[in-house]
Amino acid sequence: MNGTIAKAACIGGGVIGAGWVARLILSGVDVDVYDPAPDAERVVAEVFANARRSMPRLLDISLPPPGRLRFAEDLADAVAGAELVQESVPERLDLKRAVLAAIDAAAPADAIIGSSTSGLLPSDLQQGMAHPERLVVAHPYNPVYLLPLVELVGGQATTPETLTRAQAIYTTLGMKPVAIRREIEAFVGDRLLEALWREALWLVHDDIASVTEIDDVIRYSFGLRWAQMGLFQTYRIAGGEAGMRHFLSQFGPALKWPWTKLMDVPEMDEALITRIADQSDEQAAGLSIRELERIRDDNLVAIMRALAAQQGGRGWGAGDLLRQQEAALRGTDSAEPLQLVSGTVPAEWIDYNGHMTEHRYLEVFGNTTDALLEQIGVDADYIASGRSYYTVETHIMHLGEARQGAHYDTTTQILHADDKRLHVFHHIRNRDTGAVLASAEQMLLHVDAKAQKAVAAPPDLIARVTALAQAHAHMPRPSAMGRHVGQRSG
Repeated sequence: MNGTIAKAACIGGGVIGAGWVARLILSGVDVDVYDPAPDAERVVAEVFANARRSMPRLLDISLPPPGRLRFAEDLADAVAGAELVQESVPERLDLKRAVLAAIDAAAPADAIIGSSTSGLLPSDLQQGMAHPERLVVAHPYNPVYLLPLVELVGGQATTPETLTRAQAIYTTLGMKPVAIRREIEAFVGDRLLEALWREALWLVHDDIASVTEIDDVIRYSFGLRWAQMGLFQTYRIAGGEAGMRHFLSQFGPALKWPWTKLMDVPEMDEALITRIADQSDEQAAGLSIRELERIRDDNLVAIMRALAAQQGGRGWGAGDLLRQQEAALRGTDSAEPLQLVSGTVPAEWIDYNGHMTEHRYLEVFGNTTDALLEQIGVDADYIASGRSYYTVETHIMHLGEARQGAHYDTTTQILHADDKRLHVFHHIRNRDTGAVLASAEQMLLHVDAKAQKAVAAPPDLIARVTALAQAHAHMPRPSAMGRHVGQRSG
């Protein structure tokens, strides 16, 4: 079933609702938003800015043209003509029932209604709806625009056809729908998270570890394993050649040991709340929520892009899903030039002729090179170590004109890579017409800034750039490659 939709409505514009707005718009869907909160437009704009910064860097192909965003004056106005209505209001059963009943009364008869609830039963939510068969819980994870999982849970009145249509819609948005077999409070993901959360609270309460130490245990060990293999497959491997059966026979008895407090929860008294809050403030080191969100987004992009490069470029886990999404957008899974930067020409880039001024082309090419370096692992930490690639030669050709508001994409072909050198060729294209606006050929050297000389890159970095160069080796060489200034074409 083709799940492509043209218009959606988001009721509720908080963190989750705004995340849905961003994913939908950047998937090419028009979105109407209704949220009576006075700061709703600001929250949506800030979250969307983060998504627009991070989401395009997930793929090696351009996202579709973004959808339109409109803030509606009331709920009925927002849901008019919507094929999907995503409800994301606060977790109060009475409030959700009232909002869902209003959505049901105003939305088109064939619209799917998805609730972002993180734990309320869909059968309870369906009370008061005239058409409860079209309601499905569609529980995402924050940030919605980057994390692909959405738990789909039907209630007693939900029809199989609703679940099938919902699965198709969320799949076209680049998500991984997991249909929960029967409704249960908190579904699956939050139940697993709650089990870990309860143990973590006790570890802080008993002064076994601080919040930072517990987070370090997770993010430096099994958190990385879970990102690409989950729980059961990880344990299957832990059983060795004999697999899961051996693992269960060896470690199963440990489940009866009386060391866990999983079925108990420490009292959240003021002392424990203060301890956790103070330690969390110390852990944040003065970074704002938005700064922490951007750090989180950068890390998620890096992890998922790294997973997409595994298994000879086929991807693994969430990376495999990215490759499938790229193949669906491109129509083929053949190797292509890297698509690293997308944007719109702002007014301040326009010169007296009404076109993008000359030095802005160099800025876009510089941003493209930065995106390439970040993709291959030359990130802030790597640069802080005193090493990086430095551009030592650039040849730009201005081939077209870009006016204010023009949408552009950049592509990069790796021409050659060795232990010290990285030879690349960039293009800037008009996203709407496909016309080439400019090209740039660049030579970069891997440099140790402290030693002030070119040095060999580490083996893992060399392996990454060499793999890209090999993947691009079959592509035709750009006709402008190696040209000098004033050389005639042809």
